[in-house]
Amino acid sequence: MILLYIGIGLAAGLSAGIFGLGGGVIIVPALTFLAGFSQEKAVGTSLAVLLPPVGLWAGLEYYKNGNVDIKAAVFMAAALIVGAWLGAIGAHKLGEMWLKAAFGFFLVILGIWTVVNAFKGVHFKGL
Repeated sequence: MILLYIGIGLAAGLSAGIFGLGGGVIIVPALTFLAGFSQEKAVGTSLAVLLPPVGLWAGLEYYKNGNVDIKAAVFMAAALIVGAWLGAIGAHKLGEMWLKAAFGFFLVILGIWTVVNAFKGVHFKGL
C-alpha cells in the first residue's frame, strides 16, 4: 500500500504543479477506487495531505516567478477555511452514495466547462 500511496502522491503532485489541482481530481478518486477508502475518508485524507506540500513548496515556486497574488490568496484562504468546514459538515450529512454522485456530477460539469472554454474563439478551417 505504501507504494500505491507514493504513486498517488506523485500523480497528484504533478497534477497540482501543472494544472493547479490534485486533491479532488487525483487523490480522492485514487483512494476510493484503488485503495478502497470511503468517500469521506478519501476527502479527509486528501485535505490532510495537500496543505503542507502543495501550499508551501509549489506556492513558493510560483511566488518566486511573480505568479502569486498575495491579496487574493489571503482572502481565498480565509474563505477556504470556512468553505472546507461547511463542506465537511455537508459531506457527512449526504452519505456515501450521494457524496459520490455529487462528486462525479461536479467532475463532469467541470470537464465540459473546461473543454468548451478551451475552444472559445478558436476557428477551424472548413468549419
